[in-house]
Amino acid sequence: MASRISTYSNLVFKLLLLVSMIQLGSAGRRLTESTQPDQQMQFQYHNGLLLHGNISINLIWYGNFKPSQRAIISDFVTSLSSSSSKPTIAQPSVATWWKATEKYYHLVNSYRHSSLFLSPGAQILDEHYSLGKSLTTQQLVQLASKGAKQDAVNVVLTAADVAVDGFCSSKCGTHGSSLGGEINGKAHKFPYIWVGNSETQCPGQCAWPFHQPIYGPQNPPLVAPNNDVGLDGMVINLASLLAGTATNLFGNGYFQGPKEAPLEAASACTGIYGKGAYPGYAGVLLVDPTTGASYNANGNNGRKYLVPALFDPATSTCSTLLV
Repeated sequence: MASRISTYSNLVFKLLLLVSMIQLGSAGRRLTESTQPDQQMQFQYHNGLLLHGNISINLIWYGNFKPSQRAIISDFVTSLSSSSSKPTIAQPSVATWWKATEKYYHLVNSYRHSSLFLSPGAQILDEHYSLGKSLTTQQLVQLASKGAKQDAVNVVLTAADVAVDGFCSSKCGTHGSSLGGEINGKAHKFPYIWVGNSETQCPGQCAWPFHQPIYGPQNPPLVAPNNDVGLDGMVINLASLLAGTATNLFGNGYFQGPKEAPLEAASACTGIYGKGAYPGYAGVLLVDPTTGASYNANGNNGRKYLVPALFDPATSTCSTLLV
């Protein structure tokens, strides 16, 4: 009997690893695997640029989003920087979570005294699906190019009825860079992020733990803190990709594993949101007594969010807001 139980456990573990291959592109959010990073693959700094300075986050909305849905994301962006967070915001906060990325900068001499301040930028609406409802990666770059290309990160957010190459089958979003012209006679690259609304296409892959996963333990899904499974899932993916963009700006910053499929600051800790997390269980979280929603971070305008654990380069462990 013990042998059968062991065999069954191994099969479940292998299934979880199979599901974990669905990634956030270069950010590599592994959806249901919640383990510490493989210590045999060292998390390293590869001498590349880190995002720094005063950076605007431009939001490019592609397709049909309600104003209330746009507010969920824009309030999250506003909540990121501590100087924009009101002192009355309860802890733990989104700003406290984001501040943990500073540890990466402190370990690099050339960035030790640098600062990164994120602020809300422009919001660009493309409600009429100017490029259709099935997008290629190149078209995502085309959309990202609508935002400012200097001192900015352009975030493309696609609606629930928009298909994107690789969406659901291999990724929930991605971050990358593209040429944005010349500045002072030198070619300039700008960073961009894409995140898709998975509510109707693949919530089991891209909106867990607010929807039951396709494989693995079938625990009841958590109640989404903003009562929108698709948008609350997008927040998790956007948070992971922003952390990856900041610490691995052009693919030669901080990451673990192969450059083609790196594990980054958040994607190295996929599925971990609170203490005691394991595959299929997000960990111990806060629960809103009124709505029953699960969360681990407070934001501006009374918002509550679920944000991923971040890999701590000083301790080589996944660090959560709730300990």
